[in-house]
Amino acid sequence: MDRIKLYLTESYNELLTKVTWPSLGQLVVTANVVLISSFIIAALIFGFDGISNKIMKLIYGLS
Repeated sequence: MDRIKLYLTESYNELLTKVTWPSLGQLVVTANVVLISSFIIAALIFGFDGISNKIMKLIYGLS
């Protein structure tokens, strides 16, 4: 039980003293980058899916 208490105490102290937390501005910029990247990747996948669908219809003669 002492080892668990020591682990939790050291983890808490490390979070307070050694971890560098980003500012709100950095979080907003990072979140925007993730959102924009996600939309771009989704659009690319949508486009590739449409192109491959048309190619498969041409190859297999589906209507």
